[in-house]
Amino acid sequence: MTPRRSRASAARALASPARERAAITRPLAWAALAAALACALPARAQPAAGGAGGPAARDDDPPPPPPPPPAPSATERGAGSVWASCAEHVPAGATRPQIQETFPRNGFSGYAAHLEVTVAHGKGETVLPEGFKVQGDSDAARALEKAGFILPEADAGAGPTSTTTATDTGATTRLVIPFVPLPKEPGRSLLQLPPVPIAVSRASGELVTVCTRPHEIVVEDPIANERDPKVRPNPPPRPQREEWVLAKQLTFGILIGAALGVLVAWLVRRWLRRPRVVAAPPPKLPWLAALEELEALRRSDLLSQGRTDEYFDRVSDCVRKYLGARYGFDGLETTSDEMRALLARVRPPVPVLPQIARFLADCDLVKFARLQPTETDCLEAIERGEVIVHRTTPPAVRPGEAAGPGGPPSGKQPPPARSSRAPEEAP
Repeated sequence: MTPRRSRASAARALASPARERAAITRPLAWAALAAALACALPARAQPAAGGAGGPAARDDDPPPPPPPPPAPSATERGAGSVWASCAEHVPAGATRPQIQETFPRNGFSGYAAHLEVTVAHGKGETVLPEGFKVQGDSDAARALEKAGFILPEADAGAGPTSTTTATDTGATTRLVIPFVPLPKEPGRSLLQLPPVPIAVSRASGELVTVCTRPHEIVVEDPIANERDPKVRPNPPPRPQREEWVLAKQLTFGILIGAALGVLVAWLVRRWLRRPRVVAAPPPKLPWLAALEELEALRRSDLLSQGRTDEYFDRVSDCVRKYLGARYGFDGLETTSDEMRALLARVRPPVPVLPQIARFLADCDLVKFARLQPTETDCLEAIERGEVIVHRTTPPAVRPGEAAGPGGPPSGKQPPPARSSRAPEEAP
């Protein structure tokens, strides 16, 4: 028994210092655990921000805002619940299109967060152009701005996009709508995107408006994870499209003026190069032309040169041409027999028809029989030609008018003409 007691007393002696150390360290452990729980409770109260790569919460961050009221269920929204940003409207007898929507749970202030909406509708139904469009001064825009969201300008290349894919039972349209969160307070903020309208046009022309559900997003400052943020330089310039109204109007005016100038120049050139109508002088009366030609032949020097055959031939041609012009046939291309036959058919009859027949016979002898006329024959021939012209001149022409530049030579009186004649003998 003695050895056991000695071993037990030795064990108690060894355990006594351990009990004393445990009694000292136990209150310190409880105090450390209480401090760790006190530090962990505020951290758990903050919502997770940034997702997998988002900024971590800090002890000096402001407390999050109170949670928003619970969103209405799909049943309540289908029953006619109205939001400031959206009023759902489904006509009677129409089926509400099925929509699926996704929205990021975390984002950064000033950076776009995209709401992706997939609308399943019939083949005869189409989502309106651009899928989603909110006027700048509408109630929906004011509700979005009040909630801390704005829509980027579509002209800047960040507008909504729409993609439609045909399916066996209908069609599916995927809309991507960007929203830029802009909280009013710095730091971490919890924003709620209110419902937005999605318009679908039916084949009958009716318009169906469905509303998306509200979405929450935790918004962080872009510089929340930086210990000592520096002022960043301005981004590089981007080309801006500006409508220069004056330049556009000047360009259009210059183009229109150039086109009009070319047209006017073409019209003027065509007018200047047009075929001009030259007024022909009035035809000379046949008897006047014949007398002028005979007078010019009389004054020629053909007889002095001994060219009597040419002189006689020219007298014959002058009389033949006159008779053809006077009575309506080609005197130079008509034989003597044909001319006599044509003149015999003239009514009233030609007064000097026998003299004309003898004159034509004499001219044929000189022309075809190769007779050489004398100077006396030539002078008699020209006098006989003048007599034929004067005797066949219409009676309406006075003797003074006939005695013009082509009238009979001075000192000779024209043969007397008949006092009256039928109107058919006029030229």
